[in-house]
Amino acid sequence: MAGRTKYLLDEEDMPTQWYNVVPDLPQPPPPPLHPATREPVGPADLAPLFPQALIEQEVTTERYVDIPGEVIDVYRLWRPSPLFRARRLEKLLDTPARIYYKYEGVSPVGSHKPNTAVPQAFYNSAEGVTRLTTETGAGQWGSALAFACATYGLDCEVWQVRASYDQKPYRKIMMETFGATLHPSPSELTEAGRKILAENPDSTGSLGIAISEAVEKAAGDPDARYALGSVLNHVLLHQTVIGEEAIKQFQLAEDTPDVIVGCTGGGSNFGGLAFPFLREKLAGRMDVDIRAVEPAACPSLTRGRYAYDFGDTAGLTPLLKMHTLGHGFIPDPIHAGGLRYHGMSPLLSHIYELGLIDALAVPQQECFAAGVRFARTEGIIPAPEPTHALAACMREALRCKETGEEKVILTALCGHAHLDLPAYAAYLGGQMVDNELPQHALDTSLAGIP
Repeated sequence: MAGRTKYLLDEEDMPTQWYNVVPDLPQPPPPPLHPATREPVGPADLAPLFPQALIEQEVTTERYVDIPGEVIDVYRLWRPSPLFRARRLEKLLDTPARIYYKYEGVSPVGSHKPNTAVPQAFYNSAEGVTRLTTETGAGQWGSALAFACATYGLDCEVWQVRASYDQKPYRKIMMETFGATLHPSPSELTEAGRKILAENPDSTGSLGIAISEAVEKAAGDPDARYALGSVLNHVLLHQTVIGEEAIKQFQLAEDTPDVIVGCTGGGSNFGGLAFPFLREKLAGRMDVDIRAVEPAACPSLTRGRYAYDFGDTAGLTPLLKMHTLGHGFIPDPIHAGGLRYHGMSPLLSHIYELGLIDALAVPQQECFAAGVRFARTEGIIPAPEPTHALAACMREALRCKETGEEKVILTALCGHAHLDLPAYAAYLGGQMVDNELPQHALDTSLAGIP
């Protein structure tokens, strides 16, 4: 088992540009549509929610976008993040495969989310915005935006999905420590929330509902804007620092991945790792299989419909062409709260439709079994979200054990579970169930797509 465990870059090796995969795709992705006119939305349609700089990044056709120096200075708090070789896990699995993981849990809030929260807060601050509203599931994104808003002196108001708000009380404390105001969603503070509560006072919420509440509040305040932690192009753009660093670190390791595996809810962590490698694949410089992994309880890529749908429950957003379970879909309250979203990133959905990536859905108990196995070998308790990718990595590694293939497997460990331990308590205590989406519920939710 002797050999190098981690591959580190100096700060001077940190990427200075984000990578935009759109110019390298064989076909451009379908544009967002205005729900009333069904015409592509323009900058004026997005201006009430986003600053001009982010709108430009959302639609840019440039291959690379410069990272502002002010953002790089904040990135230095945790970037470049380490690449680890999971030698102890390999030994436990008795596999000839080589397993690597890019560890994003070294950030101030313990996940990959500050990679986009910091630039979003920076651009909003630069344009005179004083308050940002947002949604959060597990709380990783809300914590990241709270940290970023504190960095740039912005007020931050967060609607957290009720199921995760109740499951993860320490996330609330973290957000409030950074200065954010936090509400469980659905709430009585918005028309969207009140409507849901009138229909179901015991609603466990969803990311779609929380988005509706945050968007409603931002649209009604001229000094506020809305920030999204996944799904949109500019968010995935910011996350590509993960994959760009990993490419350099594989050069240090003198190795090349054969399989890249990432968990997917809205798509930011997965896209951030995979897109730079997809660029290399499309250019013929690398032959790599790229695999997206989602919860069996919320399988938008594998069982959803590729169609135009709202990004939120109340229908306040533009229509997005994406794999969707229907904007009215309320997922079961699984512990991977960051993956409980009814849709998938339009850009990632488009790439999946082009056949450039694969997807699979994994049940919750298999994921946590993988998380425990990883923790007991590698010493990091993974957040519930990346346990989905770890489960798929272990499937691949055990397949290599059967075939004798020495494949190189890479995943992004997008966060640790220090504030998610009640989820592990449920698993270790035998109280966790697999919440696979039944077909009748799927049929009902798909019927609501406009």
